[in-house]
Amino acid sequence: MKQLIKKLTTGITLVTIILSLNSCEKDKGILPYISFKTTAGYTSADVTIARNTAFLVGVDAAKSEGNDILKTFNASVTYDAATTSTSFYSETLTAAQGDNYSKDLTLTTRNQAGKEKWTFTVTNKDGLVNSISITVTVP
Repeated sequence: MKQLIKKLTTGITLVTIILSLNSCEKDKGILPYISFKTTAGYTSADVTIARNTAFLVGVDAAKSEGNDILKTFNASVTYDAATTSTSFYSETLTAAQGDNYSKDLTLTTRNQAGKEKWTFTVTNKDGLVNSISITVTVP
């Protein structure tokens, strides 16, 4: 009888441990949020802009999960059919910026015709990356 009680106790303990481990919250790996500001004055979609002309882009970003705070913001541009981009702005975010981040950038088109792809990227503490981009056609 003592052995039966010991086996039942051991079995119940193992089941409890397994259920406890399975019920732990797991990181879902959700990308951080990022979007363009779309109010008046901001460029937020593909557009045609004259040569050597300034335009305003605004970006809002936010963490998507409780502890996965934002860590970095980067902005880059790719010209024409190039396969590599050039980073022109990079920021390591502070603890105060970890939940929500907002950035306005005044950009200027080149003084030559072509396509410019402007990409804005945010990375969270787990290394998950999300980005948005617009393509500017320069006639």
